[in-house]
Amino acid sequence: MTIFIKQACIVDPSSSLNGQITDIFIENGIIKQIGKKLSLSADKEISIEGLHVSPGWMDVFSNFADPGYEFKETLETGAQAAAAGGYTDVIVIPNTNPVVHNKANIEYIIQKSRSLPVNIYPAGAVTKNTEGKELAEMFDMQISGAIAFTDGIHSIQSSGLLVKALQYVKAFDGIIIQLPDDKTINPQGLMNEGIISTQLGLPGKPAIAEELVIARDIKLARYAESKIHFTGISTKRSLEYVQGGKLQKVEKDSVGDSFGGSASVTCSVTPYHLFFCDEDMQDYDTNLKVDPPLRSKEDRDALRKAMVDGTVDCIATHHLPHEFDSKTLEFEYAKYGMVGLETTYAVLNTCLENVSQERLVELLSTNPRKIFKKEIAGIRENEKAILTLFAPKQKWTVKGSDLRSRSKNSPFIGKELTGKVIGIITKEQLFLNQ
Repeated sequence: MTIFIKQACIVDPSSSLNGQITDIFIENGIIKQIGKKLSLSADKEISIEGLHVSPGWMDVFSNFADPGYEFKETLETGAQAAAAGGYTDVIVIPNTNPVVHNKANIEYIIQKSRSLPVNIYPAGAVTKNTEGKELAEMFDMQISGAIAFTDGIHSIQSSGLLVKALQYVKAFDGIIIQLPDDKTINPQGLMNEGIISTQLGLPGKPAIAEELVIARDIKLARYAESKIHFTGISTKRSLEYVQGGKLQKVEKDSVGDSFGGSASVTCSVTPYHLFFCDEDMQDYDTNLKVDPPLRSKEDRDALRKAMVDGTVDCIATHHLPHEFDSKTLEFEYAKYGMVGLETTYAVLNTCLENVSQERLVELLSTNPRKIFKKEIAGIRENEKAILTLFAPKQKWTVKGSDLRSRSKNSPFIGKELTGKVIGIITKEQLFLNQ
């Protein structure tokens, strides 16, 4: 199959062609020619005003609910949603039924997703059944193809267990993804604790529940000299802790104990924590019930700033699909999470007006590939074509029919966003939205 992309602006910080408007000719999944005004015929020609092309994007935290919850999402519909959102690679979390906590479950996902339009990488559970009691068979899962280890939507509570896991994955240079939340602090909290939660009469979840876990886990990662990735970071203080963790200084805690050692600390934020804050919850929209919860305006502004200064390494969509019945009920009983793969780029491009396209591509493609050790496919001749096509200036209003996911729990339906994904090229295939 041959594909001819005309007059596209290349966005690839690692390429000498970055920022140039050029033609790209692809044959059998390989970039054969890049140049101005090429005159070639191809099976498929793509010519769209304002077209940009970048290395394929990678998501680090999605739930495709397969096996066990196929009424919410399947590997097939999840892959369709990812492709529609410009993602060529997705890490799926182990919160399925059965939980992905042994090599048979890892192999199931790898085999079943072979023929899908995007690359799906399973993350194995750190603990059996993600219960936080006993370590799972991480070494076996790693050999079978687990890209990372996480208990997904369940934060690992036990310090002793987490430090063992960090020491264990160090043997094969593995990484642990942690969603920071101390479950013992106001476990019945439904939204951020603050003035808004009081006004709405909803129990609050204080920011300290997240910040305590981050401060603790950075120290544990240093002690183990291992790698940890925090996802869904949502407060200003959390960002300060992560920044300190990256500087790897020897810190003294309140009782004067020094914690030495060096660790690799990285973090990701979600698009919705950058777009919304707790003030947007006045209507009790259950699609805005997420974990960690939407924080204050001040926290949101700090997250936006951290996108520019480099504190945030990458974007995690936290794509958590839920069927109609899990979201259309009283706020208290609604499940946490929203779908996000299809809208992530447009949401970022809309709310981060001062962030360059190069920086967005770093957050969506370059950095997640570095953190999780996946090849960084540059835009060069004779390289594999792993590309995302998008138009940053194109405005569109999100409709339910734009969401390829099996579930439609998105607060962005009906909102006008700027920046549209045109499609992806990967696995020698072209997937277009139009």
